Order: sequence, then structure tokens, then C-alpha cells
Amino acid sequence: MIFLRHGQSEFNLHFTATRRDPGIIDPKLTPLGHEQAARAAEALARRDIRRVIVSPYTRALETAAPVARALGLPLTVTPTVRERYAFTCDVGSPVSHLRAAWPEVGFHAIQEIWWPAIEEPAEQIEARARLFRAEMAALDDWAHTLVVSHWGFILAFTGQSVMNGDMIETDPTAAHPEEVIWKHH
Repeated sequence: MIFLRHGQSEFNLHFTATRRDPGIIDPKLTPLGHEQAARAAEALARRDIRRVIVSPYTRALETAAPVARALGLPLTVTPTVRERYAFTCDVGSPVSHLRAAWPEVGFHAIQEIWWPAIEEPAEQIEARARLFRAEMAALDDWAHTLVVSHWGFILAFTGQSVMNGDMIETDPTAAHPEEVIWKHH
């Protein structure tokens, strides 16, 4: 199974420069983020991927779209792999807005407001990662899955920090990380 962290977002660009929350709700990718998504699509086009799972945040959808096109696959959108809710950028777009922006993507199994109302404790995202690990491990073809997600969820699942546009391969049948160190990159 491969995790791909979304490309650089408007939030990432400003937060990296200032270390302050710039107040951008559900940010889009920057031009660099789009380049990172295109590079990922090119690299992944040679892989035997049969399923693309993606978070409902715009930055993740914008990263996953060129990959899905290159592979000829639909996107499977699930809030399970969303970011840990901690900053303004973690306020998502309502499903009605996502449907209008992404008419070719199915959002049928997602509630209108799919992100939490308050900051998500580390234990909660780690429990979400454990649940997703169990769901993926139960699949016979988990090795052919790409998950387009976020720094916090990938950290909770793998114990490793991944930069924008980078990928990490992982085995969902392996043990969950013994400890997750929540130190933002």
C-alpha cells in the first residue's frame, strides 16, 4: 500500500514561512503543489494500482485527480483518511460544494459536514489510523492501493513524517507504530 501526501497547499506555503496559521479554510494546491501532483502521477502510472482512496479535502482531491486520470481509476473519497483537525486549513468544504467542484467524483457516502467541530486529540486520529489499518489489512489486494492523505494521518498510520508530494510504502498487516511523536514538521 502506498501513501501519498498531498502537494504543497496555500496553507503549507504560508505556515512554513511564518509558523502561524494563515486562516485559510480548505486550501487549494499552490503551483508547486500541482507540479508535485503531476510528478506523483507520472511515477505512479508505472505501478499496479487498482484503487485510489482520497481524503475529501480540496488539496488531497487536487493531488489525487491527475494520479487517478493517469491510472484510469475513479477516486474513492473517505473522511477516514482526512487530516487531524488542528488548524483552520482542517475546516473542509461541505459535500454540496465538493459535488459542484468535482461532479465526476462520488461523495455519496459522506455527510454534508464531515470534519470535526473541535481540535482532534492525538488518540482520536491514532484510533482512526488503527481502524483504517484493520480495514485495509482485511482486503486481499491492499498492496494495489494508493491513499492520498495528509501529514497527520500518515504519521498516525506509519509513525513517519512525510513531506508534501512524497510517498511512503507501508504494510497494513504490520503492527501499528508503538509510539507516534506529534512534532509538526
